[in-house]
Parts: sequence; structure tokens; C-alpha cells
Amino acid sequence: MNVITFRQQFAEFADVQKYPDAVVNFWLDVVTRMLNADRWSDLFDIGLALALAHHLVLATKNEASSLAGKSPGATQGVVTSKSVDTVSVNYDVSQVMHEGGGFWNLTSYGIQFLGMARMVGAGGVQL
Repeated sequence: MNVITFRQQFAEFADVQKYPDAVVNFWLDVVTRMLNADRWSDLFDIGLALALAHHLVLATKNEASSLAGKSPGATQGVVTSKSVDTVSVNYDVSQVMHEGGGFWNLTSYGIQFLGMARMVGAGGVQL
């Protein structure tokens, strides 16, 4: 996995202004160290890409907070309700989030990654 391959597979991260190569490479190095290639086997690259995308989304949110004069890295949960005047919107995200997923539940990429991580290397089932 490298920056070019990642950007081809996840075209939503193709904007080099928004996602500079240096930042992508930084997080690619981090997630490469996090994952065990032997355990992930043929799914190693997709695991890397999903974890990388997850970290990039969070890093971009932190940068946007900083540019807006807010504290970057401040934590917040998933918004499930919002009201403006008489209009209200609620979302039930419980069906897509993993119980005990914590940090990984903050992005759709993290949710996909965690789902795969929980299956990878689990081994066969004997009845």
C-alpha cells in the first residue's frame, strides 16, 4: 500500500490540498505498524486503507476545528438529534455501530475496519 494506490482505491481522498501526501504518509506509517500482516493475510491492504481513511477523517476534523478557532482534538460523540426552530432531525446509528467499538465508531471507515478486524484471524468454528 502506498499513497497512490490508496488514492486510487479511495477516490474521496484524491484531493492533495485537503489530504496532503505528508499527512497520508504519516498515518499510513502509523496504521502499518498497528496491523499484523500475518494475521490480516490477503485482507492486509484493505485493513490498512480503512484504518488510514478513518485516521484521515479524524485528522481533517481536527484541522477544521483549529482553523475555526476551536480546540483541535476535542472529543464529541455522534450527534443523534438536532433542532433548528421547528425542524428536528434524529438518526438512530445503533444499528451500524459496533458495541464496544469506541474510537472506531467515529467514522464509517472505522466501523468497517472494526468489523473486519473482529473477523480477521478468528479461525475456524468447530461444531
